[in-house]
Amino acid sequence: MRTRLRGAVAASDPGLLRLTAGLRTVGAIALTLAVLAALGVDVEHLVAGAIAAMVATFAIREKELRPQAVTLALGLPVALASVSLSALLASRVVLGDAVFVVLIFCAVFVRRFGDRGTALGLIGFQVYFVSLFVGAKVSGLPALWSAVAVAFASSAVVRFGVVPATPAWILRRLRQAFRARLAQLIAVQEELLDAGPDEIEKTLERLREGTARLHETALMIQSRLEEGTPDESTARLVQRRIADAEIAAERLGLLLLTARSAERADTLTLHLPGAPAPAVGHSPAPGEATDILRRDLGALRTLVLKPPAEARGTGLSHLRNRLLGYRDEENLPEATPAVQDVFRGIGESARAVMGLRIALDGPQDESDDSPATARSREELDAEDAAIDAGEEAAAEEEPTGLRRPTTRAAVQVAVGSSLAIVGGEFLSTQRWYWAVLTCWIVFINTASTGEILVKGYRRLLGTVLGVVAGIVLAGLVGNHTWTAFALVLVLIFAMFYTAPLSYTLMSFFVTAMLGLLYTLLHTYSMSVLLLRVEETALGAACGIVAAALVLPIRTDRRTNELLGTVLERLTDVTEGAVDQLSGGPAADLLDTARELDQALGDLRAAVQPLTHPITPLRSRRNTAQYVVALLETCAYHARSLAATAELLPTHPSIAADPRLRGAVRRTVRNIEAIAAHVEDDDKATEVETGPSIASLLEPYAAGTPRYGRITGRVLRHLERLDEAVVGLARPLGVAVKTPQR
Repeated sequence: MRTRLRGAVAASDPGLLRLTAGLRTVGAIALTLAVLAALGVDVEHLVAGAIAAMVATFAIREKELRPQAVTLALGLPVALASVSLSALLASRVVLGDAVFVVLIFCAVFVRRFGDRGTALGLIGFQVYFVSLFVGAKVSGLPALWSAVAVAFASSAVVRFGVVPATPAWILRRLRQAFRARLAQLIAVQEELLDAGPDEIEKTLERLREGTARLHETALMIQSRLEEGTPDESTARLVQRRIADAEIAAERLGLLLLTARSAERADTLTLHLPGAPAPAVGHSPAPGEATDILRRDLGALRTLVLKPPAEARGTGLSHLRNRLLGYRDEENLPEATPAVQDVFRGIGESARAVMGLRIALDGPQDESDDSPATARSREELDAEDAAIDAGEEAAAEEEPTGLRRPTTRAAVQVAVGSSLAIVGGEFLSTQRWYWAVLTCWIVFINTASTGEILVKGYRRLLGTVLGVVAGIVLAGLVGNHTWTAFALVLVLIFAMFYTAPLSYTLMSFFVTAMLGLLYTLLHTYSMSVLLLRVEETALGAACGIVAAALVLPIRTDRRTNELLGTVLERLTDVTEGAVDQLSGGPAADLLDTARELDQALGDLRAAVQPLTHPITPLRSRRNTAQYVVALLETCAYHARSLAATAELLPTHPSIAADPRLRGAVRRTVRNIEAIAAHVEDDDKATEVETGPSIASLLEPYAAGTPRYGRITGRVLRHLERLDEAVVGLARPLGVAVKTPQR
């Protein structure tokens, strides 16, 4: 029970990153309030200290503790200077507004210097905002300095003493999350085995969600490997085993779907939301084979979930030996070819799970190994020995001037903030800064006008709902100061815990919390909360206007740039894998495949404005979803090719096939033709269709089999990749050339 609960928590919050962020922030605020209360400060400075502690905690983004400590130390003088500047300029309205705009520009501009620049800019802006919120004056600066200093000290104590999340600790939790999500995906695959015609749609939707969640965790692990592992070889080993397990799990889902339907399942079905499920019968492949299959899927899930301390013993060894035995043809149960393919997939998944265990938990007990298990272990050992540190990636040339994203965003947000200040002053001469805050926030982590529009809409919606909650909570709390502070802590925890999941929810909790803060400052009223909505709407509008008119990056342009990058990475992975499969030199394919995944993730985020439920362009939304799903299909087959190619140097039982190099040329030309069309709509390009990839293989010598062991495996991925690439041409407006008979 404890293992199941731990797995559920790990899967819902990979790496416990949301929980850690919430606990750190709440802990820092609680400690700040306790110290300031002991010093006997007034409520105004309690509020200032609480918000400063929150800012000092969430602004720090570095992954290692030492850089975090340096940034936090540098942040304190920045915060003190910011609050002093605000107090000094409080009585000089025009000059104060001008300085605030300059500060906003600088706070965004310094993001070019990485996480530290981003953190210091965020601290400078947010603390200036805090001083406006509490109405700081020059006479009260010493007390305000003390509150800010206590806040930063409390943040340091909680970060480094109470909740010290080291990179190795986070990576360990992420690996647990990967195992938990892998087990959840296998559980859904078990449901797929028994799902009837009326249940297949819902089961398939859960299968898509589980596959996407597993891939998301794999990318999170990839981003933490450098800091969380002792050396480059260990990082590459973990990366390799995570990729193997992910690919094996996705392939097993496809094989199960094929076994349930009358024809081979399309990979696109696993990636396209709302894609029609294949027709299935009322009963899956009846007989003893189905019972064995159901039993072995449960056994595979057990292998994944068992923690290292419980992984010893003949029972678990028996399960592992049986599943790995399916990699040998003679051990396959009597069944249809499609069901036998599922057993093979279970065997490959069991091998991937064993490799994952060795990479994450160290050497395993080998005393009860069967011959099949011993062979699999030898293969894994040979692969591990072949892993080296690889070569350093060449640094890419960065754009300069106004083409630099941080510079462009700084100009845009400065213009938008100027508009927000002017408009906000008309709405309220005392609380105009809410419009500026909203304008600032909608530019964070956005890169196109469409993204800013969606973020502004979500913030406004969350604010409206939060106002209602704030009215209710303020009425319940009344004049009970510490009850209000306790509820503030609860709302702040909820804000940070839900922030990565829903920006609307985060905005809701922020606004509800502000209602309580206004109550504490004795400035609460219905008109104040309604003004908050008006200022939020104004700030979002100013941000959208600035993004649309000042150095705009249109959503179409942004998505086209990212689409071009995805296609370029797809070409790199495909050519590199096929070259190695054809007998070429070994290459660093895993890193190239992860670069493809990262580029695809960026594209997926950029098309959110096009796929958002409120978009009026329904056909455009459907096209965007279809294109992304096709690209995810291409990425899956490219990853599988890369993983297969990396087996060659260490597996003497399989050999490269030089004929593959020529067979893949058409696919690569088609990818390049689509990329050229994306870059220039007026360019006349077309993709080619024709005979199957298998038929393009050059004639073989007499007496040799047409397909080698490695070739048969690769051809399936090449065929699906070729079909998906041709499928991309139609929604993107590229002509399709059909060969003449």
